[in-house]
Amino acid sequence: MQIKLRSAFKGTLKTLYAISPMLLAVIGLIGLFKTFITPEMIHTLFNGSMLHDMLMGVGLGGVSVGQPFLSYIIGGELLDEGASFYGVSAFILSFVTLGVVQLPMEFSIFGFRFTLLRNFLSILFAFILSWAIAFTLGAVS
Repeated sequence: MQIKLRSAFKGTLKTLYAISPMLLAVIGLIGLFKTFITPEMIHTLFNGSMLHDMLMGVGLGGVSVGQPFLSYIIGGELLDEGASFYGVSAFILSFVTLGVVQLPMEFSIFGFRFTLLRNFLSILFAFILSWAIAFTLGAVS
């Protein structure tokens, strides 16, 4: 029992050591976000219109591809600054599933047809799911 606990603790420390640069980068990015992105800027991007906010969320998320845990942090900051659930949920979904930046690499690995189909379906489901999420949260609250 004690050997398993010691082994698990060592594994945890190795993982923490491995992800610590990424965690520090996230903390730094959030600091930059809060400093340079004003609430007025966010309100001009996300104006409260369902379709407009979803388009902006999908567009911004598709261009700024990242890891899922980053999207939740950024999404939380966007909600705190007054962005709608439509825009934030579309941003989170497209941030994780779309990859405009990585399209050339994806074309070469998976082929043109598969890549376009995957990205089209990701965009389609980002709209559908962001509407469903915002509708559900609106019905609950």
